[in-house]
Amino acid sequence: MDGQKHKDPLHGVTLEIILTRLVEKYGWEDMSRRIRINCFAKDPSIKSSLTFLRRTPWARKKVEGLYRQGLQLKGCNT
Repeated sequence: MDGQKHKDPLHGVTLEIILTRLVEKYGWEDMSRRIRINCFAKDPSIKSSLTFLRRTPWARKKVEGLYRQGLQLKGCNT
């Protein structure tokens, strides 16, 4: 696979990077409106959100989906 591009835009991007970039782009308040989970609305932090998202597959998929949407809007793969 050397030299080949991965089809998955999330390949090599950690959940922490995804969450950090989304928070930088939208902020916690907007994140809590876009994805209705308490860890974004009540005393939010990267650490507590990562803990929740790693244990909750449906929430992680929503966060990854929002990140992918942002990538499609930018027209890039990272």
